[in-house]
Amino acid sequence: MAHFDTEYQRLEASYSDSPPGEENLLMHVPEGAKSQWHHIENLDLFFQRVYNLHQKNGFTCMLLGEIFELVQLLFVVGFTVFLANCVDYDILFANKFVNHTDSSKVTLPDAFLPVDVCSARIRENAFVIFVLIISGVFWLHRLVKFIYNVCCYWEIRSFYINALKMTMSELPYATWQEVQARIVEIQKEHQICIHKKELTELDIYHRILRFKNYMVAMVNKSLLPVRFRLPGLGESVFYTRGLKYNFELIFFWGPGSLFENEWSLKSEYKRGGNRLELADKLASRILWIGIANLLLCPVILVWQILYAFFSYTEVIKREPGSLGARCWSLYGRCYLRHFNELDHELMSRLSKGYKPASKYMNCFLSPLLTVVAKNVAFFAGSLLAVLIALTIYDEDVLSVEHVLSSITLLGVCITVCRSFIPDKHMVFCPEQLLRVILAHIHYMPDHWQGNAHRYETRDQFSQLFQYKAVFILEELISPVVTPIILIFCLRRKSLEIIDFFRNFTVEVIGVGDTCSFAQMDIRQHGHPAWMSAGKTEASIYQQAEDGKTELSLMHFAITNPQWQPPQETTHFISQLKERVHREATSDTHPLSLSESEPRSLIANLLVGPSTLTSIHFGGDSSLTNHAAAGSSDGASALRSLSPISSSLHLRGSLSAAHRAPGHTSTMSKAMAGSGTDARTVSSGSSVWEGQLTSLVLSEYASTEMSIHALYMHELHKQQSRGELSRHTWHRQDSDESSDSIPDEVRSEPNPHSRHFPRSHTFPTTVPSPSAIPTSASAISGTTFGQEGASSHSSSQQRYSGSTTDSFSAGGQVVRSARGVPMGGWAEDGQAAPRHHDTLPEESSEDDMPPHIHKIT
Repeated sequence: MAHFDTEYQRLEASYSDSPPGEENLLMHVPEGAKSQWHHIENLDLFFQRVYNLHQKNGFTCMLLGEIFELVQLLFVVGFTVFLANCVDYDILFANKFVNHTDSSKVTLPDAFLPVDVCSARIRENAFVIFVLIISGVFWLHRLVKFIYNVCCYWEIRSFYINALKMTMSELPYATWQEVQARIVEIQKEHQICIHKKELTELDIYHRILRFKNYMVAMVNKSLLPVRFRLPGLGESVFYTRGLKYNFELIFFWGPGSLFENEWSLKSEYKRGGNRLELADKLASRILWIGIANLLLCPVILVWQILYAFFSYTEVIKREPGSLGARCWSLYGRCYLRHFNELDHELMSRLSKGYKPASKYMNCFLSPLLTVVAKNVAFFAGSLLAVLIALTIYDEDVLSVEHVLSSITLLGVCITVCRSFIPDKHMVFCPEQLLRVILAHIHYMPDHWQGNAHRYETRDQFSQLFQYKAVFILEELISPVVTPIILIFCLRRKSLEIIDFFRNFTVEVIGVGDTCSFAQMDIRQHGHPAWMSAGKTEASIYQQAEDGKTELSLMHFAITNPQWQPPQETTHFISQLKERVHREATSDTHPLSLSESEPRSLIANLLVGPSTLTSIHFGGDSSLTNHAAAGSSDGASALRSLSPISSSLHLRGSLSAAHRAPGHTSTMSKAMAGSGTDARTVSSGSSVWEGQLTSLVLSEYASTEMSIHALYMHELHKQQSRGELSRHTWHRQDSDESSDSIPDEVRSEPNPHSRHFPRSHTFPTTVPSPSAIPTSASAISGTTFGQEGASSHSSSQQRYSGSTTDSFSAGGQVVRSARGVPMGGWAEDGQAAPRHHDTLPEESSEDDMPPHIHKIT
């Protein structure tokens, strides 16, 4: 294992999440007072089932869905075997004559082979027998799992009815925040968790999203091998459901995984002394799982093809242009996901950003393809018009061979051509569209801003927002590519993975081992360039990239206004909200982009609906409708200087607005466009009145988060212009190898490229931003700007050294790594060698007990 190297260091414990005096608390309840829900052993699985039952709209809907999945599996396998072995296609295609005594017409049953012939053909085909055996075993496994889940979810149904006092008929119209509030409340009565007197919203999120937070963190730190540089294709991303399944199998719940149960990392992975042996063991597991994927590749590939055929053929026939539509890629969902963000919250954000994202991608239609598509559509339309006219004149034309097929193909051709013809009323405004997208997705690499009109930016955004056809194609080839990635790419990152889980795992009392990034602790994982200057002690590799910690913290605080964070975190949230409110109400706007644009987008968003219309927010109801509803009171409605006062202030504003005449229709329109629990709209007047406040509150929370995300990105951009005169980020060009080191670390930075920030997740070289001003005078008088200028360099711990390459006789690169961290940090005008903290000897912790960082 000598070829493994790492840059990870041990992470100190984070802040306390328990009320004072409740550390190591174990609640004792008399035997007679215990309820059915007292001390649930596996709270992770319990809360996940509670959440799943809510998202699936109750027990009956979930049960029917599971039954139809079992039937669907039987149908796909059985129908495919029948088509391959029990149909005489010569009769079906009229290549064989059939004698009939009573009729001259050929019927469909005439093409079916007799049962004995069909069964004999199946028995003679070894591959079909193998597929049937594998499918049967898999179906029986699904059946046993279904029966087990029915029993478990029946218990969850009882929990909703008896403990939460919610019937299954009410569940589809209740928001998750209401369900979560009741769970927090019944903790005092039922003590479902005996390690803490009170549950917090963060505790519940941690248990539901424990493993997903790890995956988000690994993608954020570019630890997973999902980005590749392919010959002729350039930078590409490959991340499919099959690959994701294998990652989770290896890390979390498979045989020999890193976790011994749902909530605890194995003790040996918490020590640093045996890291090389553990990395070797993990590499061996990855190899065997990759080989298993390779052996099962034919079966999985056949299943993927058949499932895609039965799933998408009808859709393509009905809507041929659906393959030209786009969807958020699996990688995009993971990259854009906040820490501690549930599935429905993520999909609500991405759904709101779908229309502006589609408009942005449509701005880059090729003029050459447009000309060709118009003419091809004209010729195909002419032929189709003639065939349709002849069919109307005499329907016997349809009986002519290939006429019906020609009509179908011509219709598909016209539909495909239309997808390459832009709307004649479309206005080319990529920068404004990209900002509208940012308001919803909250994350964007630095080098995209100001370069929205470039094809490089468009190609990188297409990695997040891909064609549906590309998504289907990637899933089809996933059984072939997945074992290659596991064997040749993931294995080389074994040591980094081991160190990642050791360094970024903390134990929270009452929750278990969680990803430290999910604590959203500014001090441990904040980034100085994202308003955390002077508040963070994180080194380069401890910092979350792209402002993930700060944005996740704001999103969680706004989504859960009753959550009471620690004092340091509360100060950060309050200070940021005060600044946003001050920018909204002041006459001057220091975040102006240039002299020609005196008002920033954040200011426009907060001022009123007139400016929103000018930047194409019209298609996004969550921002436009609420800005119109709030009008001049929008700024005061978003004051919310603390998590609790936010909820109280909005409730008061909404109750007063609800009594105002003419306001109901405006809010109804706003909620009709909401992606968050908008199911209440059709539930009847009584339920509608009961859910009105919560729905509007969720929309205000979504709008408030969009405003804060835009503000933080704007301030980050302004601060980066000043800070980049002193520092330069360097990112890896590819994640194909764990020991890949960027070329910039080995040499003096390019004087033209060093003034431009590169995103960790999109490490692409961009043109020289010589036209971008480097002055930070626009924010020199603000609080965060002063803190960033004074304490940015002092708050960094530089663990990195340089890495030199030498080529051996065999052509292999021999690297001499001196502790270069992920995203190495290079000072302008300085040589490669640096002083850094020394690593402990590998055997120094062998004789010591596991160092578990506890957060109470």
